[in-house]
Amino acid sequence: MLEKLAALLDRYNEINERLMQPETAGSGELYRSLMKEYNQLTPIIDVYKAYLRANEAKTEAEELIRNETDPDFRLMAEEQLREAKDEIANTTEQLKLLLLPKDPNDSRNVIIEIRAGAGGEEAALFAGSLFRMYTMYSDTKRWKTEVLGANRTELGGFKEVSFSVEGAGAYSRFKYESGVHRVQRVPETESQGRIQTSTATVAVLPEAENVELNIDDKDLKIDVFRASGAGGQHINKTESAVRITHLPTGMVVECQDERSQQKNKDRAMKVLCSRLLEMKQEEQEKAIAGERRSQIGTGDRSERIRTYNFPEGRVSDHRIGLTLYKLDSILNGDLDEVIDSLATADQAAKLARQAGEI
Repeated sequence: MLEKLAALLDRYNEINERLMQPETAGSGELYRSLMKEYNQLTPIIDVYKAYLRANEAKTEAEELIRNETDPDFRLMAEEQLREAKDEIANTTEQLKLLLLPKDPNDSRNVIIEIRAGAGGEEAALFAGSLFRMYTMYSDTKRWKTEVLGANRTELGGFKEVSFSVEGAGAYSRFKYESGVHRVQRVPETESQGRIQTSTATVAVLPEAENVELNIDDKDLKIDVFRASGAGGQHINKTESAVRITHLPTGMVVECQDERSQQKNKDRAMKVLCSRLLEMKQEEQEKAIAGERRSQIGTGDRSERIRTYNFPEGRVSDHRIGLTLYKLDSILNGDLDEVIDSLATADQAAKLARQAGEI
């Protein structure tokens, strides 16, 4: 680890020198590239420098203890030694975390797809609750959300809804939400007061960039049709809805939420590209021998990950055994405690694998 950190410090200093050169400032692309790398290295280098200072203080204190005869000075040196050892231990743990392999998608925008599962209309209403929860959470982060497609029900729920979230680090936070979410509550339509269990599935996709996917127009079949669904003056009056089929994979995406056919087409292509990117990344990961995806970090779509229990006001995340009795605030977008716990558990699992413990 120390050899790697020394090499990173050399690279950091090299970048710093290059950024001050006139030719670098004159090349916008080079400057942006170096600044991005500089900003990525800065948190690591700051902690590494603190580690080096603590090591120097430790060496000085040990030398004083060996050579000093004055009892008061020896006591001061021993205190300095204790503080230096504590700082070395603290910065070492920080560096281990900072040097963990980064998820290349963490800085991306995301596309989130929510689908009602078992439970009929109640499942559709729950899908609407999840959509509201995620958009409210995005608002707290000042991230921009945009609905890409929605299939609404008469009671205000969603059979399915897809939307994008644009903001720095959006994927790093939302990636833990993929999977099956379960709700336990008494539906408004239930006259006997019986608790019903319903589900909705959530898929979180990193938004694809154009340079990553080369999609041939010949591989696309694009159909237009009249929109359908609950409400809306333009419903069934114009052929604004768009269906795109990716012929090589058979993947189909529909968008009908906008009145403009072109806007629906653009949104459908955005979703299609993100789904194809996810498929491409999964294939690449399967091809890497011995590589295991973090169950906490990725969340299989078929895996039940969380239960929202209304009678008890409880939210339980089954992956890490977390239970919080703050259902209302979580459904109102207060997700940080849940996501922070998942991120911490994910880091711990990666550290354990790195150390060869599992």
